[in-house]
Amino acid sequence: MDRIKPRTLSGFMELLPARQVQFDRMVETLRKTYSLYGFTPLDTPAIEASEVLLAKGGGETEKQIYRFTKGDTDLSLRFDLTVPLAKYVALHTGDLTFPFRRFQIGKVYRGERAQRGRFREFYQADIDVIGDGSLDIINEAEIPSIIYKTFTALGLKRFQIRVNNRKVLNGLFDLLGLKEQAGDVMRTIDKLEKIGPEKVKELLVNEFSVPAATADQLLELLSTNDPMGALAALKGQNELFDQGVEELSTVVNYMSAFGVPAENYKVDLTIARGLDYYTGTVYETAMLDHPEIGSICSGGRYDNLAEYYTNKQLPGVGISIGLTRLFFVLEDQKYLNDDLLTSPADVLVLPMTADLSPAIALATTLREAGIRTQLYTENKKFKQKIGYADKLGIPYVIFLGDDEVKEGKAAVKDMASGEQLTQTVDEAIERIRAGLAQRSAGTPIREPQA
Repeated sequence: MDRIKPRTLSGFMELLPARQVQFDRMVETLRKTYSLYGFTPLDTPAIEASEVLLAKGGGETEKQIYRFTKGDTDLSLRFDLTVPLAKYVALHTGDLTFPFRRFQIGKVYRGERAQRGRFREFYQADIDVIGDGSLDIINEAEIPSIIYKTFTALGLKRFQIRVNNRKVLNGLFDLLGLKEQAGDVMRTIDKLEKIGPEKVKELLVNEFSVPAATADQLLELLSTNDPMGALAALKGQNELFDQGVEELSTVVNYMSAFGVPAENYKVDLTIARGLDYYTGTVYETAMLDHPEIGSICSGGRYDNLAEYYTNKQLPGVGISIGLTRLFFVLEDQKYLNDDLLTSPADVLVLPMTADLSPAIALATTLREAGIRTQLYTENKKFKQKIGYADKLGIPYVIFLGDDEVKEGKAAVKDMASGEQLTQTVDEAIERIRAGLAQRSAGTPIREPQA
């Protein structure tokens, strides 16, 4: 029989067991944090009808999507979690209570060229607040606090949430006589951090016919150290601009009340977000020590989530974390906390008697006490049994021989210290619990010391 060489497709991530535990721990942290803010979990199918996913698509989206037919049905794998959310809300509007607050953590698929740190199959972690007809600006002010709470719960400290408003930019472009090129100008200034002001000016002037003096004026304003002061000086000349400045001021003023420290956010007029459906507040979050990584969490306000599926006006605000890419970056930069337990069990029970009933009973007792327990019954040498626990990082091994069974005790070895004590089962449980609590203290991410 010919053997097929096992391989994983380029752009798809598979983790070894310890790393998978760390990834799942991050996911659980996100779930807990989102739940603190009253978001409900949601799951939608990975496969949808192509016409549903591509309602607003075409162009680059259609090039990247995984599309196939099954019988007469035209199907596609979801490429983000926002479009399925739009379909879901439009489909279930009558059954949902608004504002509808949901979080979703799931895999999405994009058939783009795989690169280091960029994947074809990856997890996104999204939250969105959807209104029925209207949605108060305070929701946009609360989003940064959720970003802050999420990343601090994970263990990150040195990050910054950058906030802007698309109405400010569109109004500003109108003021500068750039209304017709607004979309192109917006997408170009969104590249400022990547390519720098000189290249941006060159693109604006040569590609989009922006006068050089106007480009200089725009770039000077975007780089100001006092953005709110600079914006205030221009008020009263454009209605859309004034509305955007008012919304941005409201978001900034409420962020501190929502518990976001001043050092963790800033108004950044260069943040535009390339997607056209953002209409108000926009967010990007960057690691201060690794600006080259780009945004690790982004999103914003949109006026009509489900316009392609329903006539109802469904405005919303949301953010997305590319969780697979973030995990890759954190591992690459040595941010993962390897001191936390990643073993599949807390205790390995090694029976030392012919009758396995006492060992089985002990394992059952430990599990009922909430201690993850594995019973080792393979016919191996003693050294191999201990080696098994050591390789998996199982912190405690319990030896159960005839003497222990007669006395109703257990010989418990702490694999880290090498200390071995013969104790009653109750004493062993308390000792193991205390040790596990100490080993479990900490966050999934630990920032490297400077």
